[in-house]
Amino acid sequence: MPSNVIFIGKKSPMVYAVAALMTINTSSEGVVLKARGRSITTAVDTIEILKRRFLGKQLMIKEIKIGTEILPPREGLRERNVSTIEITAVKTE
Repeated sequence: MPSNVIFIGKKSPMVYAVAALMTINTSSEGVVLKARGRSITTAVDTIEILKRRFLGKQLMIKEIKIGTEILPPREGLRERNVSTIEITAVKTE
């Protein structure tokens, strides 16, 4: 796993924003936020915090990928489709 990838979970968006800020400042490749399911809103909130509070016009959204993962069935249940998002952001000078 590359060091510039952050997987979004159940923590506060501010926690991920600080981690992303540190990653952006140390990595020349920027940062990649990955989330799926209900965590997608947290990923979007994280990017908005970076853009509005920390970096402003220095932050550029390079790429946004959306997709669907098919999770295998659990006991007595069917396969589930789970939405995914991958946001790549870089710092401009």
